[in-house]
Amino acid sequence: MDLLLRNATLIDGTGAPARPAEIAVTGDRIAAVGEPGSLTPDAATVVVDLGGLTLAPGFVDVHTHYDAQILWDGDLTPSSWHGVTSVVMGNCGFGVAPTRPEHRDLIVRLLENVEGMSMDALNAGIDWCFETFPEYLAALDARAKRLNVGAFLGHSPLRLFVTGGEERAATDEELATMRRLLREALDAGAIGFSTSRQPAHQGAYGRPVPSRFAEVSEVYELAGVMGEAGKGVLAVSIGPGLFLDQFSEIATRYDIPVTWTALVTRAEKPGSALRTVERGAALSGEVYPQIACRPIVMQVTMDDPSPLGQVDEWKEVLAVPREQRPALYRDDAWRDRARETTLAAWSHRWHKVDVEETVTHGALTGIPLDQLARDRGTTPFDLMLDLALSDAGTTRFRVVLENDGDAELADLLADKRTLLGLSDAGAHATQLCDACYSTHLLGHWVRERKAISLEDAVWRLTGQPAKAFRLAERGQVKPGFFADLVAFDPDTVGTTAVERVDDQPGGTERLVVRSTGVAHTWVNGVATRFDGEDLPAATPGRLLRA
Repeated sequence: MDLLLRNATLIDGTGAPARPAEIAVTGDRIAAVGEPGSLTPDAATVVVDLGGLTLAPGFVDVHTHYDAQILWDGDLTPSSWHGVTSVVMGNCGFGVAPTRPEHRDLIVRLLENVEGMSMDALNAGIDWCFETFPEYLAALDARAKRLNVGAFLGHSPLRLFVTGGEERAATDEELATMRRLLREALDAGAIGFSTSRQPAHQGAYGRPVPSRFAEVSEVYELAGVMGEAGKGVLAVSIGPGLFLDQFSEIATRYDIPVTWTALVTRAEKPGSALRTVERGAALSGEVYPQIACRPIVMQVTMDDPSPLGQVDEWKEVLAVPREQRPALYRDDAWRDRARETTLAAWSHRWHKVDVEETVTHGALTGIPLDQLARDRGTTPFDLMLDLALSDAGTTRFRVVLENDGDAELADLLADKRTLLGLSDAGAHATQLCDACYSTHLLGHWVRERKAISLEDAVWRLTGQPAKAFRLAERGQVKPGFFADLVAFDPDTVGTTAVERVDDQPGGTERLVVRSTGVAHTWVNGVATRFDGEDLPAATPGRLLRA
């Protein structure tokens, strides 16, 4: 017995009621779970008195984009501050491998436009010590890291690697090559395969991301590789031709789990998300719609207007370097072409857009843009551009994108047919920070709103995602399972206000949120956080393989 945790209120990740317990850890595994006072330490055992704190399995975040950040930040912040002990990256069909040297710039530009990552940070932080996906996994395996990490093989880098970036359907030979590379990735440990057909996903130079040029049959063929291998999860960002019926068919035909993003609520469309859950539940197969527990709110600048990328005229903006974008905004001809389509695309959203930060227009902060536009006899589209162009600094607009149907969101969290995800940790670093979703769930939805029980919330963060993603012997506090553990105070657990820090490669900035009430964390039996402070140089994380 290396470690004995005493006086814990245990929530074991199964959904079972909380109970007093003590837990013994030997090496990287949980050795025993006993009644209080039933376990006897050895002379060398480290004994930690948790003083009644809630002890749970370490949280599992299945929807992150840390593929690049892990190459410069082995601590995987801010997830590691919020009780998360395992992350899965490579979602939405994106990633940094496989990548040929001649395609590195395209991958960086894709991540900039779609996932809001800084080109300066990516170019300074990625060391490109790999080309193939197995080489990338080997690099992750060898790298010192605070958390456990698993990775999807993304469809877009795979297609770029095989087709050279040609915007067309794959040939039979190319499809055979993609199938072979996917099998190699699975054998090397890929968690599965991810793809996107999302119309808003505009990549390098404002062009659709490579996966959007694939025929639906290509997705079926690649899903079949996982069926043949008997392992792997299919993750899909939804789009034309790939939705509930297809997910059911794929899951049933190939006997694999399918998860899709994103199931979101909208205040103006109450009940639509729950109706989608019911439609999906009536079909066969193991299919998990992913939900978020926070409204999706972004800070958007006109330097990086990626949320508007599905509008054709804004694709022109994304196609040019940032320093050239103001010239387009000043071009009356471009404005005349873009005005009506932009106003229509965000017609349900203008009243949820306001100026959040500005140097010049401080009196306008917090006022809905549609109201300001009416007062000034203009449109929200023109006003947004004019404010940005006339500001002495950078105007940051607060935009409520999705998931603002609060009452329906509470119902979705209580519905066990949904899977909690969508933190997007590692992405949109200058636009939002939802890596804090775990502590937000425990603080806001459990303690403050009482929408779900603490036991159900812990299950959503641990046992459920570990089962859905086939993460062996994780997600529960059970003898023989890996000792990924978090101790927190349910009365104080939560999040701090968002803050901007300059800690990325190349001196670039990002938004972060810190936690409250997270006292201790152990990863594979090693303490990584103690008494609310991260322990320096704690790197017990491992590569999670399918």
